[in-house]
Parts: sequence; C-alpha cells; structure tokens
Amino acid sequence: MVILLCICLILPQTGCANVSAGGDEKISVGVVVYSFDDTFMEEVRSAIKNTADKENVRVEIWDSQGSQNKQNEQIDQFIKQGVDVLAINPVDRTAAGVIIEKAKQENIPIVFFNREPIAQDLQKWDKLYYVGAQASMSGMIAGQILAEYWKEHPEMDKNSDGKMQYVMIKGEPGHQDVELRKKYSISYIEQQGIQVDKLAEDSAMWDRQKAKERMLAIISTYGDQIEAVIAQNDDMAIGAIEALKEQGYFTSDRTFVPVVGVNATLSAIQAIKEGVLLGTSYNDAQRQGQATLLLAKELAEGKNPQESGFEKETGFSIDQGHYIWVRYIKITSENTNDALRNR
Repeated sequence: MVILLCICLILPQTGCANVSAGGDEKISVGVVVYSFDDTFMEEVRSAIKNTADKENVRVEIWDSQGSQNKQNEQIDQFIKQGVDVLAINPVDRTAAGVIIEKAKQENIPIVFFNREPIAQDLQKWDKLYYVGAQASMSGMIAGQILAEYWKEHPEMDKNSDGKMQYVMIKGEPGHQDVELRKKYSISYIEQQGIQVDKLAEDSAMWDRQKAKERMLAIISTYGDQIEAVIAQNDDMAIGAIEALKEQGYFTSDRTFVPVVGVNATLSAIQAIKEGVLLGTSYNDAQRQGQATLLLAKELAEGKNPQESGFEKETGFSIDQGHYIWVRYIKITSENTNDALRNR
C-alpha cells in the first residue's frame, strides 16, 4: 500500500485515479453524447452521472458537438485510456460499425443509448447493447393526441373540408426516429378515419431556434391554413410555438393551433400548463440514464446481463437479446404531474 501511494504521488496522471481508499479500482465508463445542446440529452447525462455516483463508478461524459469525426476521436481517446466500458449516444447511427470493431479489438463492451444503431451492427458481438425508447410509440402517441383533439373540437377543421391540414417539423435527415415518428403519427391519425393533407415538412435538426425559423417561413406561406403542427421533439415544438406567438396566434385575435412534441421536457410541461402545447410523450430520461449506467457496470464486471439476475435486480427487461426499451407515456393537460413525478 505504501509503494502504491508513493507511485500515485509521483505519477498523478496515471491510472491511479481509479484507485479507491480501500485499494479497489473503480469501474470507469467513457460516455460520449452527440450534443450537450439537446435539452433531453442533458437530462439523460444527468441521470447517468447521478447513477454513477450512487454506484461508485467513475464516469467521464464528453460532448461530441454534433460531429461524428469529433466523436470518433473521443472514443479513440477513451480506448487509449483503457476505460472498462463505452456508453455511446451516436451522432450518426450508421457509423457504429467502425466503432464496434475498435472496441472489440480491445475487449471493451459498448452500451449505445438513445440513438439506435443499425440492427446488423448490434449483432456483431455479444458485448453490445442498446438502451432507448421505441420511436414508433412516440409517433403513435402524437397521432393519438391530435386525433382525439380533432374529434372533440370540430373547430379545428378551419376550412370545413374534413381534412387535417398539418405541418411536420422533423429532426435530422436520415435519423431512424425521424422516419418512424413521421410514419406512425400520420398512420395513427388515418387509422382513426381522419383524412390528412400535408402543407409543409421541414427539418430543424432537433433545434428550438431552427424550428422557429422554419415555422416562421411556413406561416408566411400557409398562415391560417395550418390546423396542426407535429414536431418530433419538444425543443422544436417550443420553437414552432414561439413562431406562432410571434405571428399573433394563441391570442384573442387568432386561433389556437394544436402543436404536439416528444420527450416531455420541463419546458414542454410548462407549455402544456400554459395552454400553448397540446401534448407530448414522456420519454423517461431518468430511466434511460439509469439503465445505461447500470448495464455498463454489469458488463464491466464481466457478467452476462441476461443470466446474472440483472433484470430482477434493476427492474429493466432485456428484449430481443440486447435491447432495453423504456416506454413512452402520453402527456396532456390531464396528467402533466406524471412526467414530473420521477424527476
């Protein structure tokens, strides 16, 4: 012990930082997040950090700033450091294959989270897992909220043509969640016997300010023809609402425009309470962060989560071999407290 302490004093930048007072090495997890600017991901990384503190796990979380090249460099650095596990929120889900090969060579397990890699990539190794929520469900919930409102509020059909004229504000092009949320939101509305008419569709890259800019342009073209706005996350929903407010909507002079989002962030819940956001779906950031860290710890300890009792101990079910799905919950003015309860 004396020799070890001396080494730590002489070489403070070495792996001695992982040594606890009792002589046991802490598990180290290297985490990369596609962007710290994403409100929802801020909640996920906070949950990862809090869970790591409770589990006595050393965790470093780095911001990839929306660049896959930067993320690749960060992952290379974590591998050189010799982390026990990588937890990756990919910038580009199609880039996972190269990352997996590098980690596999060093026998470093990976837990991908929130942005699902291609299924074939997850099948390349038995030490690869994914934690997230099924985007198809969030799409269906968005469609459900709008369909229910349409049936309860005939005034939503402004031109009385029997069709819902809608605007779609999407995340980044090619992202799997974008396509699934788009498909399932519209298909659910149509399954309820409601015809739809797309006025405009644009990408705002999950960003609030970009969504406001896109929505202002759409309003300038379509104005009062807009009967609904489907935003694929809450930041973009809030941006769209800001644009609508700027053009006089949500006042006595112009009518309410139903807007739906995804994630149930705190700002979205506040917007629902204020009566400007119709609804959203609760994407449980706390449980996603907890599951990611607990699964990473299990893999670092050399255990097989499907055989070790992980599911019973944590309450997280592993489906289809290597997936942990966290369910969405529909949030409207009737149950905003449900989205606050676990925060």
